[in-house]
Amino acid sequence: MRVERSAILPVPIELAWAALLRWEEQPRWMKDADSVRVLTAAREGVGVLLAVKTRVLNVPLFTERLEVVEWDPPRRLTIAHRSFVRGVGTWELEPGPAGTWFTWTEEISLPPPVLGDLALLVYRPFMRYLMRGALEGLQRYVRST
Repeated sequence: MRVERSAILPVPIELAWAALLRWEEQPRWMKDADSVRVLTAAREGVGVLLAVKTRVLNVPLFTERLEVVEWDPPRRLTIAHRSFVRGVGTWELEPGPAGTWFTWTEEISLPPPVLGDLALLVYRPFMRYLMRGALEGLQRYVRST
């Protein structure tokens, strides 16, 4: 399943990038994240590992392990889902006259193939809703930092 959302962040690209990398503060704008912990000594670059306690219907249900697999500051960051959710999430940033154009793409799958695909088909509208809310939260967050 692929879901993509975009928004203008009202800050220069360098400030938008810095805000995204405040890993532990992501739950302030990403409502389905209950907490984020960095599991590696390095906080930047390919190989950074994260543990994200994720909420489902506002209840913290599971901890997902994520790994940075692409790092191109301040333009692109790709994170691989390394738990039962598989796939990648990519954040792309482009400078613009009103701030930074931010695009978030999730390409994920769930096992087993047919049942997982069906579950994601049902989940897709909720994921779009969560991503839209996260981008609105991110816009507010970057304005306040």
